[in-house]
Amino acid sequence: MIQASSLFTRLEYRLAEQLFHTRWLPRSRRTQRLTMHLFQRCANAGHPPALSVYGHMLFHRGLTPQDKARGARYVLEAAHAGDVRAQYQAGQIYEHGCALYPSRDDHAVTWYARAGEEGHPLAAARLARAYREGQLGLPLDNERATHWQQLADQAIGLGDELDSGEAETRH
Repeated sequence: MIQASSLFTRLEYRLAEQLFHTRWLPRSRRTQRLTMHLFQRCANAGHPPALSVYGHMLFHRGLTPQDKARGARYVLEAAHAGDVRAQYQAGQIYEHGCALYPSRDDHAVTWYARAGEEGHPLAAARLARAYREGQLGLPLDNERATHWQQLADQAIGLGDELDSGEAETRH
């Protein structure tokens, strides 16, 4: 029964993605509520990409501090599950801080490094800039900055081939 549930969750997530990215469907309140409801159901079922997307939306667009805190928890859960976009978002959460998760440069660097090593171009570029400018508690290190910039450049080339739609959900 777990496999059927997992399959159903994956199907719901695909439907939510389609609703979210569809240009031909009118952007009505009803469609938006349905899309958010599907993302929420999938996130509550523990689906890592749904945790990432729904958490990101709650964190950045939530109306209450509770929404933002729940969004951050979902993002961090997805990051721990290995979702690369969530790992980058976790870096942002720890870099900028929020009520539930105060700013922690060491945690931000860890999450950016995980995402950058997995091919997330924005994470690698953020570390390159941090090493170039001595940000996030990192020393000035042109060699490491060059390393991370090369990873970012490689990831951008791969990203164009693999998934052009991901840029809409990344921030």
